[in-house]
Amino acid sequence: MSIINTLVCLEPKKLVWEKRAALAPSSNEAKIKIKTVGICGTDIHAWAGNQPFFSYPRVLGHEICGEIVQLGSGQSEFKVGQQVAVIPYVACYKCPSCLSGRTNCCENISVIGVHEDGGFADYLNVPVANLLLAEGIEADAAALIEPFAISAHAVRRADVQANEAVLVVGAGPIGLGVAAIAAADGAQVVVADTSAARREHVSKNLSLSTIDPSADNFESQLREYFSGALPLKVIDATGNQHAMNNSVNLIRHGGTIVFVGLFKGDLQFSDPDFHKKETTMMGSRNATPEDFEKVGRLMANNKLNANMMLTHHYSFSSLAEIYEKDVINNHELIKGVIQF
Repeated sequence: MSIINTLVCLEPKKLVWEKRAALAPSSNEAKIKIKTVGICGTDIHAWAGNQPFFSYPRVLGHEICGEIVQLGSGQSEFKVGQQVAVIPYVACYKCPSCLSGRTNCCENISVIGVHEDGGFADYLNVPVANLLLAEGIEADAAALIEPFAISAHAVRRADVQANEAVLVVGAGPIGLGVAAIAAADGAQVVVADTSAARREHVSKNLSLSTIDPSADNFESQLREYFSGALPLKVIDATGNQHAMNNSVNLIRHGGTIVFVGLFKGDLQFSDPDFHKKETTMMGSRNATPEDFEKVGRLMANNKLNANMMLTHHYSFSSLAEIYEKDVINNHELIKGVIQF
């Protein structure tokens, strides 16, 4: 029996190496050799001990690219040697949400790397239904299909159309993905973030206009970008209470707000302002296979690339030793990818 290297979050603030047996995939699974894994805020919050619905010990990592090395009996959709990305949301396919096609908000969802062990390991067995073919896409980019898919889902929730005025609030990885995908769909996109470094990243890597929401003349600047009007769509990826509460003030009458970021607490806004604008307000959670497939197409067509959010690389072999210093406490980090 072969042995694999696994990095386990044993308890908050404690990552340890473990040698584990490499199990053969079951009939509905494929074994993949991990090539790259993206580091998500979830991995950071889990390490810190403030990730809800989380139990220890856990192997982190849900933004996964790998190569198929073994298929379960009877599997013919994929072939050994193919590069794949992992759709980490394991749905029950029985609850009302799943039966209506909304597997992203399955009532019994299990997320690889969160509720079950993930990709901080040499190999991982994954349900074949949770694989997306990612041939011809760089491994760094393929690891980022998952966060881009979350962004794609938010854009789809907002029903973004060509030439629509869209404000993306927050230039973290998800906000960057939202901005890039909305722009690829032909929208007029402006990105708001209080960080000058992140605004510079947007200008350099997405070639989009940016704005500082803390500026005294923020609203007048915003209107200038959209011919004197406020945006029709606001997609908030901050998870910041103040920013989210303020969203209703940023849309024009008849506008739509989509919250893809979230925080632990209550939203509060003026009901008269909400009603007079006939506001549409939505949450956006996870992503569906349709969103993953769209991201794969956009990457294959060079409409999306890793540099839109990727800022740092890490080696899996030294990850435990540098995780706190170079990941947790790295204020320049936007998105990191672990290379195996």
